[in-house]
Amino acid sequence: MEQIFPQRCTWCGTDPLYVAYHDTEWGVPLWDSKKQFEFLVLETFQSGLSWITILKRRDAFRNAFAQFQAETIAHWGPREVEILLGNEGIIRNRRKIEACLQNARATLALEASGTTLNDFLWSFVDGQPVINQWSTPMHIPSKTNLSDRLAQELKQKGFTFIGSTTIYAHLQAAGLVNDHLVSCPRHAEVQLHTL
Repeated sequence: MEQIFPQRCTWCGTDPLYVAYHDTEWGVPLWDSKKQFEFLVLETFQSGLSWITILKRRDAFRNAFAQFQAETIAHWGPREVEILLGNEGIIRNRRKIEACLQNARATLALEASGTTLNDFLWSFVDGQPVINQWSTPMHIPSKTNLSDRLAQELKQKGFTFIGSTTIYAHLQAAGLVNDHLVSCPRHAEVQLHTL
């Protein structure tokens, strides 16, 4: 029988920033609405790009988007969009910028209806991460029935620019789904953060 030695998921390669993200953040369950909103903003901007592109600009995104304070961003309009379009530190895509402003508004609307973004997202997995058992990267899906349903529900709640693939990437990053390979030490480690 072939012995499997622990090894990090291969998608992060050898870039130190990417490796650190994999080893400390990706797949760790988030229980905070502000952090959920931050990850959702970053995933929106990542659409069509590599995640390392976003990671390298993360501080610039934080500064440009008021430290991801949905209460602030929700009140921004055309003037702020133009300012953001001139910011060379971020991805300057009008549709993505406008989507983030709208998603801040939708986040506040959720709260006004009596739930938080965090609670809303976790309700789709009954408050517990989905623990997958992937042995090779080629088995990991880019979207699932879960992400299809969640993307549809978010759209009904007023969120935009969030298709099933973007939402599945969010579920993975925010730890609602554990898609570390079973051979990766982080597969077991991130489960310690579920309580």
